[in-house]
Amino acid sequence: MSETAGYMRFFPYDRPYENQREAMDRVYNSLVRGQDVLFEGACGTGKTLSALVPALEVAREQDKTVVITTSVHQQMRQFVEEARAITRKEELRAVVFKGKGSMCHIDVGYEECQTLRDTTRSLVEDERDRARLERRQSELLAESREGSEEAADARGAVMEELESLDEEIEDVEDANVCEYYRNNLKEDTDDFFAWLFDDVRRPDEIYEYAEREGFCGYELLKEGMEGIDLVVCNYHHLLDSGIREQFFRWLGRDPDDVIAVFDEAHNVEDAARDHATRTCSERTFDQAIEELEDSSDPRTGDAANVLGAFRAALVETYEDSFGFGDREGVGEGWEDVSVANDGRRDDLTLAFLQAYSGQGIDDDLDTALALGGDLDEEYEEAYREGETATRTECQTLQAASFVSAWMDEGDSRGLYPVVAVSRDAGTDEVYGRAELYTCLPRTVTGELFEEVASTVLMSATLQPFDVTEDVLGIEEPVTMAYGLGFPVENRRTYAVETPALFASDRDDPAVVGEVSGTVGDAVRLTPGNTLAFFPNYAEAAKYAERLGGELEGTTIYLDEPGVAAEDLRKRFVADDDAVLCTSLWGTLAEGVSFDGEDARTVLVVGVPYPHLDDRAEAVQDAYDEAFEGTDTGWRYAVEIPTVRKTRQALGRVIRSPEEVGVRALLDRRYSRRAKSDLGKYSVNGTFPHEEREELIDIAPDKLKFAMLNFYTDHEAYPGEPPAP
Repeated sequence: MSETAGYMRFFPYDRPYENQREAMDRVYNSLVRGQDVLFEGACGTGKTLSALVPALEVAREQDKTVVITTSVHQQMRQFVEEARAITRKEELRAVVFKGKGSMCHIDVGYEECQTLRDTTRSLVEDERDRARLERRQSELLAESREGSEEAADARGAVMEELESLDEEIEDVEDANVCEYYRNNLKEDTDDFFAWLFDDVRRPDEIYEYAEREGFCGYELLKEGMEGIDLVVCNYHHLLDSGIREQFFRWLGRDPDDVIAVFDEAHNVEDAARDHATRTCSERTFDQAIEELEDSSDPRTGDAANVLGAFRAALVETYEDSFGFGDREGVGEGWEDVSVANDGRRDDLTLAFLQAYSGQGIDDDLDTALALGGDLDEEYEEAYREGETATRTECQTLQAASFVSAWMDEGDSRGLYPVVAVSRDAGTDEVYGRAELYTCLPRTVTGELFEEVASTVLMSATLQPFDVTEDVLGIEEPVTMAYGLGFPVENRRTYAVETPALFASDRDDPAVVGEVSGTVGDAVRLTPGNTLAFFPNYAEAAKYAERLGGELEGTTIYLDEPGVAAEDLRKRFVADDDAVLCTSLWGTLAEGVSFDGEDARTVLVVGVPYPHLDDRAEAVQDAYDEAFEGTDTGWRYAVEIPTVRKTRQALGRVIRSPEEVGVRALLDRRYSRRAKSDLGKYSVNGTFPHEEREELIDIAPDKLKFAMLNFYTDHEAYPGEPPAP
């Protein structure tokens, strides 16, 4: 690659890393050919620019728009900084787009917003028509005073039209309108767009500017997106097919005019499932039945019959699942109830068929859908006319749509029917919900990858590429992988042969003692801060308590579920002799950098498999069916995602060529030797080859000496090295 390559005009810094040079060249050539790219690059090696720079050049050459998207909030902030750096060197029109909910000045829902926008636009158009007619009647009045009978007759007609228009405007003014959006339509917004494109503006900056000027920033953004070079957005703008269609329309682009770049692309699998999964709670059925009771429509009986039967079946299904004391143990989070059966429909469907009595489920559902649609239109009209202060959501339509999907698709390949229960924090009541869970994400992503011009999926953990291709439905992509290009002598990666932390052994006193002692050794021998990741928050808390009694002079930070981690992270990195204990499935395991002296050593304790419930087994079964092979489901759905999480955690340290650090995996399943006696429980072979080559098997009691020698050789200790 030459420094004068065309795409280098978008590279904002002096010189790229060596791997970046090659990566940009390969990405550029692939995108020119319209190919998809799977791009794995180690954490801290500049993946974002490696993908973004050539994508912008291809988009400029082929008149396309680049959409870069992520599921990690911190990464979005990083994209903004990179885009700003590019604009300092090359002219670039870029916007950062977030969902309406985070940018609405009057805090209304999507349906309400749609109605308000339509009503407001209608009012402004009527006001413009009135101003035009008033000007015309003034002109005709002047002509009639000069003796023109034709002008006098024409003015009479205009005055009649004005009177009618005044009545329409009076009616609309009594309805619900959005003053912010009204200002968008009536005021001069040139200054806003000049400000917007003078830099790359964050959504909070846009919100503050719009609030100050009385505009709706969200709608202005939509108007300003046509013809731009780069959009930064969240996953749901691309993964939700309905939102994606609107999003591309706002861009003024057909799908094949879009180059999509997915950051942290190992998360696309779960995000696609979330966007495709449909749920409906018992509360929605209750509200639908109340809604029908308040309606005088003759169709309500049939609609209530079928929805009431499904609601009764839902309650019966979860009640029958409770054993002694189970109801009392239900918490405020959703807990799954197994309803699947081998060779026949699920328990909820069977209970529904048993509970229903009527002329026919399909006919009653069609009636409920039609009635729900009519009621929804009535609610829309009432809100538009100002008869209601909020836009009522039609619960009948929602419930009927869900039951129809449940019956039509509930036994489809790749869909898994689930019932879950929760406790209402306010009333202490237990209630349920039904869910159609999507097991195969490629049913969502495959269509997207076919539609757009090309894609780059980048992550530090995309390998094995063939699995990513299968799971997401990507056909014949270009694949590339770059390990840490930083000096290998500046890091050590150990597979520490502590006992295998199988779930059944985690509370064994001997096991806990050996593991906590090894963790303590690593913390003591680290010249600075240590990150320690555990299989879950409970394990993190257990070892944090033990370390508190073993480590003198070291501050113990514990990350806990439901507590904002950012403040904890800031206190931790401000320290200089601390250990942070957290779950590998928490928010600090990826997308968060611990640069320089923020953390020197990172530990992953155990092989942190996720909770293996019926839902996880359904995903495994779906993969086994879709992709033939021995243990395909386990490998695709459990082992590979777990090792990817582990690799993400290891990447929190060593973020630049100058940094020095240790990465240690504490569990003998990570070692090479484990393959001979642990068989399929060994995960060493799941790591990419180049990473396995760096793993050094080491006994637990030898780790402290190895770390002492490594950090001493790099003169990392501020004073005398600690005694091992």
